[in-house]
Amino acid sequence: MQDKFRRWLVKAEETTDRWTSHKWFRRFKITTGVIWNLAIILAIILVAGGVFAASAGAGYFASLVDEEQLRTEEEMLSDIYSYEETSQLYFADNTYLGKLQTDLDREETTLEDVSDVAIDAVLATEDEYFFEHEGIVPKAIMRGLFQDVSNSDSQSGGSTLTQQLIKNQILTNEVSYERKAKEILLAMRLEKFMNKEDIMEAYLNIIPYGRNSAGTNIAGIETAAKGIFDVPASELNLPQAAFIAGIPKAPFSYTPYTNRGKLKDEAGLEPGLNRMKTVLYRMLETGYITEAEYEEALAYDIVSSFRTGETRSYDDYPFVTAELEKRATRIIMDVLAEQNGVDPETLNQDQNLYEEYAILADRAVRSNGYRIHSSINKELYIAQEKTQKAYQGYGTTLSEDYIDEDGETQTRQLPVQVGSVTLENDTGRILSFIGGRDHEIENLNHATQAYRSIGSTVKPLLVYGPALENGVIGAGSPVVDVKFTMNDNGNTYEPTNFIPTSEQGIMPARDALAQSQNLPALRLFAQMRDEMPIQYMIDNGFSRVDENDSVVSAALGGGIEGSVEEVANAYATLANGGKHMETTMIDKIEDADGNVIYEHETEAKDVFTPQASYVLTDMLRDVFKTDRGTANRANGMLKFNADFAGKTGTTQQTRDVWLVGYNPNITMGVWLGYDKEKYSLDNFRNQNLQPSVRVNQLWANLMNTTYDVAPDAIGSGDKFQEPEGVVTRSFCGISGYAPSEACKKAGLVRSDLFIADIMTPKDGDDSLSSGSYTTINGKRYAALSNTPSEFVSGGGLGVSEEYVDRMLAPFGGDASKLFPGNSRFSNVVSSAKFDADSAAPAPVGTSINGRTITWSDSASNDVVGYRVFRGGSRVASVSESSSNSYSASGPGTYTVVAVDITGRQSSASNGVTIEAPKPEPKPEPKSEPEKEEAPAPSQETERQEPEEKPAEEEPEEETPAPEEPEEEEEAPPEEPEEPEEPEEPTEPDTEAPESEEDAA
Repeated sequence: MQDKFRRWLVKAEETTDRWTSHKWFRRFKITTGVIWNLAIILAIILVAGGVFAASAGAGYFASLVDEEQLRTEEEMLSDIYSYEETSQLYFADNTYLGKLQTDLDREETTLEDVSDVAIDAVLATEDEYFFEHEGIVPKAIMRGLFQDVSNSDSQSGGSTLTQQLIKNQILTNEVSYERKAKEILLAMRLEKFMNKEDIMEAYLNIIPYGRNSAGTNIAGIETAAKGIFDVPASELNLPQAAFIAGIPKAPFSYTPYTNRGKLKDEAGLEPGLNRMKTVLYRMLETGYITEAEYEEALAYDIVSSFRTGETRSYDDYPFVTAELEKRATRIIMDVLAEQNGVDPETLNQDQNLYEEYAILADRAVRSNGYRIHSSINKELYIAQEKTQKAYQGYGTTLSEDYIDEDGETQTRQLPVQVGSVTLENDTGRILSFIGGRDHEIENLNHATQAYRSIGSTVKPLLVYGPALENGVIGAGSPVVDVKFTMNDNGNTYEPTNFIPTSEQGIMPARDALAQSQNLPALRLFAQMRDEMPIQYMIDNGFSRVDENDSVVSAALGGGIEGSVEEVANAYATLANGGKHMETTMIDKIEDADGNVIYEHETEAKDVFTPQASYVLTDMLRDVFKTDRGTANRANGMLKFNADFAGKTGTTQQTRDVWLVGYNPNITMGVWLGYDKEKYSLDNFRNQNLQPSVRVNQLWANLMNTTYDVAPDAIGSGDKFQEPEGVVTRSFCGISGYAPSEACKKAGLVRSDLFIADIMTPKDGDDSLSSGSYTTINGKRYAALSNTPSEFVSGGGLGVSEEYVDRMLAPFGGDASKLFPGNSRFSNVVSSAKFDADSAAPAPVGTSINGRTITWSDSASNDVVGYRVFRGGSRVASVSESSSNSYSASGPGTYTVVAVDITGRQSSASNGVTIEAPKPEPKPEPKSEPEKEEAPAPSQETERQEPEEKPAEEEPEEETPAPEEPEEEEEAPPEEPEEPEEPEEPTEPDTEAPESEEDAA
């Protein structure tokens, strides 16, 4: 056997030698040796490169997370568990309103309350190796990195449930390597602090699931189960669980609902249904379900199980929900800033800091499960909403074309909008409000967020209130309603009242305020402008007013903007005796554990004194109670009696109308106008009620509704109480001074309210003087010593030049308009001085028609009257304010001369003649008895025409009583702003405009 083996070896060696002896074998051996050596070198390079790449990758990874501070367990768990249930809203008295409008509606649950099939669906779809890995799956990360680097069409992702939890709760959705590196690091760290069950539970509570059947964005499996299928998460069946588990990959593509809560059409549902099938297949593939269960789930009619018809607080109470969310966020900003040691002033001044805390507060409000308790009375709010919707007199709805996002021309409706606020005076709590006609048409809250010119509602706050405080007027002090012209920053400013022809002359301040006359307000404001009355507006909470707004036109509302809330709040200050209480709509906020983190505290700020507030309130009572008050109609429509005071307002071109009224307990402000300020409420006059009528009616309707629902809030039996320091004093009605004997004899004494420590009538009145005057061009001027007596009127009560200058200051004006014929002081004469020239007046031309002689006006501007002559003898004197005519009494040649204020006469006019009648023929001689017949008419006529003397023949023509000039200011008093409805046009609207443009 051994020999045999040796022979085989020898033979093998021989064969090997024979093969190796060939030349080609030697070449092959050399080649393989080189390849082997190259292989060894390549392996060394690859190992070294791998080590280098790994080191570089590790270094790059380290650089990405270099700035990430090491988070403690407490910090990480705090962030992870910041997904408490959505904050909830409450009406007053703890009446539930609904959940806060949030981006993600979330309701917390526990893992035990989630069906097993739902958990299996999540694991099969999102993280197959969840219970095996330690926060990350390296091969999944490498696969995702390779796909990203290679720009592969297939992007499978590589995030575990732990990583998704980190991304949603601690980091952001930013797409970057830095964020991914931090996510990996934090995921591995989180696995050390939380067990798998806790991670799964947290994930199921925070992950977004698209929208629910109300159109609300939702997060958390409990919220999804109820919002999509109307079942709790514990009762989800297999196809339902698979559908929900598939949503997070593309929430708004796979959700079955639109943002309006409507079920999508078949094409819209298809992506979600296909995703559900993918989830079911993954569950089958990973062994969570059997083939039979898979087929049964595919056959399930899941569309029929989708929930429909769900409502939300934002649908039922959109204005309330949105407003409470906005206010709660702002309050939480301050709470968070205070917790971090940031004072409110710093927060408001530092824009970056403000924006940072705004984000933090928004996140907190949406995710911290707050219980937000409001001041809104649910029943009152609902009732006022019904009242505003039932009102039919808003006016014409306009249409406006606009270009949409696709460049297409669309048409939208522009109805007359409304804003209203009802608040509790002594606390500032808003009991109810009206944000607009229809939230779907316009979601702007016109009660709290719309800032408009406030028109004449500014007058008590900026003019009359400060005038009382500064001792410029008492309640009945005389003010001047006479036109003037002034220079306003280089422009000529000629304001008027709402009715341009209206000039009531000297009138009591309370009447000027009740009738909302513009001219007295402008004059008063100018007198105290240096005292900066604009500060009263700032102190009263008008956020868009500053010291630069102290221009003359501000007295009419020019440049003064406010919200309905701000205007109502300012008038509540008057009801509170001058103490400003900041408004609030949120009483308190509790955290998820019931701890009160905010509670409204009433803080009073003195704006007016109690005395000025009461006197002004008493003046504003006239707005409601007197016949000419501009809110008289509203007061007449109330179903109850209450001590109301307030003010109306109309802005330039009637773009806005206001009415705010208050009693000792509540204040209600109402505004009407179009959203587009270029449109006037006064359009379509033949179709609509006058704007002031509308706002009066709506205010009364809302107040009656308030009385029906919350009569105790109104407290209709309560009256404003006069404080100590308010007195009633007598004064001369035309000057405001203590009455003199002359004033008493003239019957000019008046009585009204004054503030004892600030202003009472003390100085004796010295305004009265002789009242002799003449008229030129219809205006009164003081008669001169050489003014012909037949052209002088009066002689009774007049006023001094010093009085005229004082009353018309600082703007001046026509003194003859101080006491028009329709004035309560019409028995007083106010006449200006006329600077006469030294020239005789220009002659006139005459003509005759029958026995009526007429003549033209003299071209001179100082003519006080005309004298009529016949044959060189004066037969009549006619005032220039009368008609230029004279009825002749007999034949002769007549001429007319013009007479000026100094008594100079013009040259005679052309003569006009009335022929004497011709004598009748002489009768035939008759018998003796017939000779006793009367002489011929011609002879009799001659004997009966003695030379005429003016005072004897025509006494009624020689010195006629001068007629009152036919001037606009002497027309019957204009009606105030409060008009009748169109079918009763006898009461035109006279509410004042807001600015010089309107006044002019």
